Amino acid sequence: MPALDTLARVYVDDLDIALPTFVALVGEPPRLRFEYRDLELARVGGFLLIAGTPEALAPYRDTHATVLVDSLDEILDSGTVLDGPNAVPTGRNATLRHPGGAIIEYVEFASA
Repeated sequence: MPALDTLARVYVDDLDIALPTFVALVGEPPRLRFEYRDLELARVGGFLLIAGTPEALAPYRDTHATVLVDSLDEILDSGTVLDGPNAVPTGRNATLRHPGGAIIEYVEFASA
């Protein structure tokens, strides 16, 4: 169950204002941009930008990273499930607290 990719989560106030900085830093446009609940998200290189009001962001700020996996089911026993599995715009996700305290969101992309 190796990780396919790991994304650093960056919480921002306004996605449209933050995007140009990360596009310039990475040298490529966003690979993905979507809305989820009261949030706007975009993937730029190894970053996952997450924008929203302080209230909308509050439940997510303790999550340290987003890890893309082939199979969400294989990861569920590796920690305490805090949220999910859920259907999300990109497939399925779950957030786990691992021994030692790390909180990680795992995402299994839906087949195209």
